[in-house]
Amino acid sequence: MKVVGHFINGETCTPKGRMQDVYNPATGEAEKLVLLASKATVNDAIVSAQQAFPQWRNTPVSKRARIMFKFKSLLEEHAEEITALIGAEHGKISHDAAGELQRGIENVEFACGAPQLLKGEHSKNVGPSIDSWSEFQPLGVVAGITPFNFPAMVPLWMFPLAIVCGNTFVLKPSERDPSCAIFLAKLLKEAGLPDGVFNVVNGDKEAVDQILDDERIKAVSFVGSTPIAEYIYSKANANGKRCQALGGAKNHAIVMPDADIDNAVNQLLGAAFGSSGERCMALSVVVAVGDEVADKIVDKMQTAMKDLKVGAFDDASNDFGPLITLQHKEKVEGYITSAAEQGANVVVDGRSPTVEGYETGFFLGATLIDNVTPEMTSYKAEIFGPVLQVMRVESMEQAMQLIDEHEYGNGTCIFTRDGEAARYFSDNIQVGMVGINVPLPVPVSYHSFGGWKRSLFGDLHAYGPDGVRFYTKRKTITQRWPSSGVREGVSFSFPS
Repeated sequence: MKVVGHFINGETCTPKGRMQDVYNPATGEAEKLVLLASKATVNDAIVSAQQAFPQWRNTPVSKRARIMFKFKSLLEEHAEEITALIGAEHGKISHDAAGELQRGIENVEFACGAPQLLKGEHSKNVGPSIDSWSEFQPLGVVAGITPFNFPAMVPLWMFPLAIVCGNTFVLKPSERDPSCAIFLAKLLKEAGLPDGVFNVVNGDKEAVDQILDDERIKAVSFVGSTPIAEYIYSKANANGKRCQALGGAKNHAIVMPDADIDNAVNQLLGAAFGSSGERCMALSVVVAVGDEVADKIVDKMQTAMKDLKVGAFDDASNDFGPLITLQHKEKVEGYITSAAEQGANVVVDGRSPTVEGYETGFFLGATLIDNVTPEMTSYKAEIFGPVLQVMRVESMEQAMQLIDEHEYGNGTCIFTRDGEAARYFSDNIQVGMVGINVPLPVPVSYHSFGGWKRSLFGDLHAYGPDGVRFYTKRKTITQRWPSSGVREGVSFSFPS
């Protein structure tokens, strides 16, 4: 069985140690083993990054950018191999994996603009013969801890920008789908990145805690569930590190009475069930304003869902694939059961689907639940599966109150033809990313991604302009060259 190891100082390595199965979610079978890094292995990666930092930070930014341009070309050249790795270990359908990779490539494109992004600011003659300027310097060794659901895109949110800003990087990807990160590391080396600048350690909590405790790591980026995000943020801050930790979500879509219901239903299908709902931006709740709207949505969704296909990643005719593990599948099924027990109506039940030839896979069909109320367990939790819940309210104000009172504030959207309602919603809703007739309002690479409330711990969002600020520290220099032969007197007053 193939063993997935680590990538340290420009080389793959497989030291002896603990190992864990890597499953193909479509078959339910373990097809690889992944090494779980020991403290010593994580230390090797940090040492490699630390030793590479002095030379890398002094590499001209234009040269760093050229390496990213080459890396972008290699990502495009090897797109089919990367999407196949994502599909085999995550289960994501090939067209969905291709979309994930493309969004990651867009972040590499943004990183290629580093010479412009890092220019700094300059002011001449702020005082008599005094010039002042700001520049953005790298932090040093930084780390990323990334989730299973986007094994290419989320790492590409982090390390290209961090590296092009002059930092060196240690990536700890999810141990559930580890191969993609190793492949990306090899492409970076092929692009000309010096050894030690980018390192990958596969592992579990032992590796994470070593990253959080090691004083040589100056900043940590994380994407995952809210309990883990809060843990990482608290521990990183206690150890004096800069940290951005993106957590969970419960993304609502308000459907107004004036909305184009047919269009809304089409948008909801993809936003709720794409990637099997394993997206932090998945729309998992429809808040219908009025029973008439709710009845139309439920009726049309029920009809449309009959044509959805769940299956293996390599059949592009499938709409979405399996869940990541058997344990997660059972957890999602538990939320469906609890909703029914607590009084909701399971309109379309996706439990126990038939997927010919993949009977032992971790599949769950698209599920639609109506008459959900705020006190239900399935509403409070982030289900992270192909489950769409419908809530009924009487007004837009009630819908907004529901959203604002939820602990998560990642993404939301409104379907309406009313510009006044849309403007009021976007101005006042307490959520970090808002869509107007756009169900997945994921910002483009030159903006920044992040939610509010318990969906984000930290002051700076991921990638884009906030990413540049996160991976650099500002230094301001004030300079004067006195005229030759001029002797200055002593002054004790504050300079002005």
